[in-house]
Amino acid sequence: MARATNVASRRDSGVRGGSNSVASSVLGIIGEILLTLAAVLALYIAWQLWWTGVEAEQAQADQRQDVSWVNPKQGGSGYSIAKAQSGEPPVEPKSANTGDLVAQLYVPRFGSAWHRNVVEGTDAYQLSRHGLGHYPETQMPGELGNVAIAGHRSGYGEPLAHVDTLQKGDKIIIRTKNYWYVYTYTDYKIVTPEHTEVIAAVPNEPGKTPTDRYVTLTTCEPRYTTATHRWISYGKFDYWAKVSDGVPKELSTGDASGAVEFSQGESSPLAKLSASMTQLIIGLAIAYIVVYLAALIAWRYPALKALRTGHRRAPGASIYGWMYRHQPGPLAIRWVLMIIVFLTVVACLFEWGFPWAASNIPYLQVTSNFVAVE
Repeated sequence: MARATNVASRRDSGVRGGSNSVASSVLGIIGEILLTLAAVLALYIAWQLWWTGVEAEQAQADQRQDVSWVNPKQGGSGYSIAKAQSGEPPVEPKSANTGDLVAQLYVPRFGSAWHRNVVEGTDAYQLSRHGLGHYPETQMPGELGNVAIAGHRSGYGEPLAHVDTLQKGDKIIIRTKNYWYVYTYTDYKIVTPEHTEVIAAVPNEPGKTPTDRYVTLTTCEPRYTTATHRWISYGKFDYWAKVSDGVPKELSTGDASGAVEFSQGESSPLAKLSASMTQLIIGLAIAYIVVYLAALIAWRYPALKALRTGHRRAPGASIYGWMYRHQPGPLAIRWVLMIIVFLTVVACLFEWGFPWAASNIPYLQVTSNFVAVE
């Protein structure tokens, strides 16, 4: 009788143990799924706030290479300082089509190497891919009136992220094919989107005939949440100069020898990588196949063999554990293969997954302002 009771007790314990084991496995898998979703969300934020800027940087560099603009004059001691010209400034360009490179904007307050392209048009595609956009209904550089320029404040290179750091007297400099136009920052205001008078020929005085030249920068406010307002920064024309004479003194820096330096903003290695992301994915896939096959031929699946022969305790249910055990080769090789898989998945998300999500999921469409490259 006692023996029968012990057997029944062990059976009950086995049943309870089996139930607990199944529950633990299910909870473990749910935990892995949740952690994976959290990682994907973190990667999406990195893509939105950082990688879109890397891609925009490369797009701007490519666009600059496609135009023939005058190079600033250089002498024996670096770049020359361009002399401020008197008289009416030339208007350049006279006109432009949507997407054309109109100018480049330099703001020393944002950093000595900071500059962004300014293209014609302010639609989502131009602002997401090409830096800054010139409002077509406003004046061109050098023309009497207001050169109004729009840009993102977060993501896509966040060209106007730091407009709140501008101080009265700071310089805002527009460079076109042949000329520099130097403006002095005056003040700012925050308005709701319907206040279009901020980009009038005379800012905030629609219909008034301009007798001076202005620059207006518009961007979103607040920076990281739904943009309910617009941050408007104003500048007033100071002087113009010829690019063929050199660079404005406000953009020049000196080295130890006293030579005048000027950063023209070469694209970073990461920006160049963004242009060849598809090739990177193909390279990672080929690397995985080569290493996988070589390890399979040389060692087969030691982790699975250890389980079959009883030399290793059976592990709990795990998505990543299953993937890891099904990689061939010793420990180091399996880790290399897992890392290649991880990098390939991340690259695919950045290249195709996140752009698709930002273009097709309603909430992400609203928050990202993303426009797929055609």
